[in-house]
Amino acid sequence: MQSTSLEDSLSAVARAHADTTQPHATFDAIEKAVAETIGHRLFTILVHHREARESERVYTNMREAYPVGGRKPITDSPWMQQVMQQGLPYIGRNADDLRDVFYDHELIVSLGCRSVLNIPLRWQGETLGTLNMLHEENWYGDGHVDLARVFAQLAVPAVMAQQQTKESIA
Repeated sequence: MQSTSLEDSLSAVARAHADTTQPHATFDAIEKAVAETIGHRLFTILVHHREARESERVYTNMREAYPVGGRKPITDSPWMQQVMQQGLPYIGRNADDLRDVFYDHELIVSLGCRSVLNIPLRWQGETLGTLNMLHEENWYGDGHVDLARVFAQLAVPAVMAQQQTKESIA
């Protein structure tokens, strides 16, 4: 479903960067743009806390099932190595793929999600977190990766600003 053009979606995210309600303005604009151009049912942004060995959810479109502030442990799983350490995207095409990778696969499937696209948020060779899109079975393919990377990179300034704000408060 493409109700707006890709140019309109990208422009909306760029305009959101100027909004004073950061990081929410940017995250909201990215979620809407991804919905319009790539598609998703569940959309989250996780930030990697290297020292604590955790990822924290800083944005979600399903707050009841996946609340902001929720944390997941960083493990040495193949998914973590691929996405968090190597900075490479991950595509899970069906419920079996989700079961192999995510401990909460039953909740994911219960929400009607059977495929996933995880895109690392990268800055200066480091993975800051992930942009996560989940949808019906076989929704995501290799053709979605390049555009999803653009949206992930557009999230980086808001993620970095949020982390700076949290550090200055602590």
